[in-house]
Amino acid sequence: MSIDAPAKVNLVLRVLGKRADGFHSIETLMAPVTLADRLEIELCKGGGLEFTCSDATLPLDGTNLVCRAVEAFRERTGFSGGVRVHLEKRIPHGAGLGGGSSDAAAVLRGLNGLVGAGLEVADLEELAAGLGSDVPFFVRGVAAWCRGRGEIVEPLGEELPGGELLLVKPPFPVPTAWAYGAWARGGFPATSGARLGSIELMNDLEGPVFSKYLVLPVLKAWLLAQEGVAAAMMSGSGSTMIAFLNDGAVGLEERVGEEFGATFGMFRCRLGAVGGV
Repeated sequence: MSIDAPAKVNLVLRVLGKRADGFHSIETLMAPVTLADRLEIELCKGGGLEFTCSDATLPLDGTNLVCRAVEAFRERTGFSGGVRVHLEKRIPHGAGLGGGSSDAAAVLRGLNGLVGAGLEVADLEELAAGLGSDVPFFVRGVAAWCRGRGEIVEPLGEELPGGELLLVKPPFPVPTAWAYGAWARGGFPATSGARLGSIELMNDLEGPVFSKYLVLPVLKAWLLAQEGVAAAMMSGSGSTMIAFLNDGAVGLEERVGEEFGATFGMFRCRLGAVGGV
């Protein structure tokens, strides 16, 4: 089975406080985009897991969410057959785009179909919640409000406005745990003001992340000043910046490269479901 694992962007991210279990309570509106990893999942004789990846920097052992998803599926269903997975990595990691979480959800969906385990969406979301806070969102692969620590998923139920996005990934990651910890220590105001249809774009983590990674507020302000950019914001805990484009955004990638250098990755995509169940 070939299955796409989409990236996500956070259109709204409110941090509501720290929970007793150490996680933070959040309310976030996430949407899948057409930038996606590709997984090839195959059942094979014997047992065990053979996992390969096009990105040599990623671990191939039990710390990878793909491997953890296979083991979680086995524990839940009793499936003991061999599994071969190849991951063609297109989503940058450490980017606030949920690539690893999406890969894990794709493995759960794919194995459920290949094995014929018959797990329902709610079962898959419950299984996904044990792997990570963002993983349940990717089970359905549609725009949704996610609450709690992210595991309570409520599909948006309406179409998001169309249009292209440019994702700009600086050459460094932002550790998620650090970003939330900095928010808890700082009392930073939310950044808002722009809208996407009826949605007010907002990310509570921009303040703390921008206070340390000083190129990010510069990048955001620069993007907002460019012709064809309707709005800009950081996705998740960063470091990716989202530019919401209109028809005038011709040559924007070249201008980003000229201004910030060739180490900044750029990905044109659209909001929209890829995969899901």
